Amino acid sequence: MSLKYVTPAERFKRYLPKDYVELVDYGPFGKSQDEAGPGNMGQFKELMEEHPMCSGCWMAYYIRLIFASLPCPEETVTLGTAGCGRLAISQAAVPFIYGNYGDQNAMASGLSRAFRLRFPDKHKDVITIAGDGGTMDIGFSMTMHSWIRGEKFTTIMLDNEVYGNTGGQESGMSPKGAVLKMAPEGKKFEKMPATALAKAAGCVYIVKMSPTNIKKAAKVIRRAIFVAREVGPTFIHAYTSCNIEYSIPTEEVFADARAQEKDRFQFEEYMTDEAKAVIERVEAEEKATLRAKKGKIAEEVS
Repeated sequence: MSLKYVTPAERFKRYLPKDYVELVDYGPFGKSQDEAGPGNMGQFKELMEEHPMCSGCWMAYYIRLIFASLPCPEETVTLGTAGCGRLAISQAAVPFIYGNYGDQNAMASGLSRAFRLRFPDKHKDVITIAGDGGTMDIGFSMTMHSWIRGEKFTTIMLDNEVYGNTGGQESGMSPKGAVLKMAPEGKKFEKMPATALAKAAGCVYIVKMSPTNIKKAAKVIRRAIFVAREVGPTFIHAYTSCNIEYSIPTEEVFADARAQEKDRFQFEEYMTDEAKAVIERVEAEEKATLRAKKGKIAEEVS
């Protein structure tokens, strides 16, 4: 779990699988976002290329975007639990820990603390990525306690508003009235106020969104990770539709995401003053680095 760890000795490369060698040579490890980020996906070896998700799965698209947005993938660990998302997350070239029915935030709490003790001079990013069931239903108590304790890691909820992996049961995040295979009469209560709960529990950076804009979604992911490194718990509530359980034709998945962007998932961003200070500093540093790089390239060309 470091750049040195993933880079093989030059003479040993010939014996390694081609995919691994290409990932080291042409992947995002040790590179900046302008070299290997969401803006140029398809032009570098991505951390996640194949997955067993359903055709047209919006969740799979967003997970791919998460991995393309990581500030430092070689120093990152992801954690998840039972659900559709782990089928794709586990295929990425980033260490993944599979939790037991919603305990991902409990594990992340211990892991992030251990990393800070073992590597006090390094940023080791810990990110939990789980569905609405794993985060807000089955894992609710562990999610809330990690936030209340102020644990320094990022929680990303893949909200497809249903238990898509186990047959279509309603979840706490399903909208009121939703008719599903195992809720034939429609859900009887409102969707849980996840972002309000996160704010009340002490999250210092919170976003709710439907990730239709790649640059905007990537910026949110990076902000959440940067803030979690220094300040405290961060939370992203992302709409990732289940086109199977909600009968959304594959060609209409993006249109559905755009529609939800104007409805239940209108963009909301909350940050504390301390979180804002971190974001402004880091983004200013990134802009300065990019300007210097472009200036150097211009000098070499001229």
